[in-house]
Order: sequence, then C-alpha cells, then structure tokens
Amino acid sequence: MSSLSATPNRYPYQNEPSWSRSEKAVARKVFDAALKRELLDVMQKAKQMASQIKKPADVWELERSLTQRRKDIDSKYDFRSSRLTRMLGTLLSEHRISEEELRGLREYKMKSIRSCAQVLSEDAA
Repeated sequence: MSSLSATPNRYPYQNEPSWSRSEKAVARKVFDAALKRELLDVMQKAKQMASQIKKPADVWELERSLTQRRKDIDSKYDFRSSRLTRMLGTLLSEHRISEEELRGLREYKMKSIRSCAQVLSEDAA
C-alpha cells in the first residue's frame, strides 16, 4: 500500500528539531522543576482561598478556580518531543524557568526557545 504522505518516512513536525537523549534529560529536569513550582503556587493559592470561605458559593468558586488552573497546567505542560520548544518557550516567557536551567541544550535550540518566548511575551503585552 502506498503512503499517503507527500514525503514518506519524514517526521511530521519538520520545524521541530530532534532532541538527543542528553537534551531530553535536561528538558525533563526543567519540566519537572517548573511543574512542581507551579503546583506549589496552586496549592498556596488554594489554601488561601479555602481559608477565606464564608459561604457555600465560595466553595464552588474555589472548585472553579482549581479546575481552570488544572486545565491550564495540563495544556501547558506537554512533554512530547514535537512540543518541547514551544513548551519551554512558554515557560521562559512566563518566567517559570530561566535560561540558566536550560544549560546543556544546543545553541540553535536555545535560539528557537528564546524566539518563541519573545513572540509569546509580545503577544501577551
């Protein structure tokens, strides 16, 4: 059976560079640390909101807030190789990670991550 792709045996995300084992290890370490920090922020805010509950409707506001944060976090933290540059760029633009943490990635990947972060920062402004 013939391939449906115009370029068979090609990686479907051609703009996304391939990641070496050591680079994936660096990215995984950064990913895990950023996710942990963000979840700690969520926990702190949830505790603060819970301590201010005065009426039943406040419980549902806390639930809505936590549900929205979970959805945001689930969509942001995507460790698939095809999404690493954008995910790291997003975290960099949000100041959730630093360039220092990304030490060990090749320079062309750093340029792509910085570029993505810059575009996202400009879009947010």
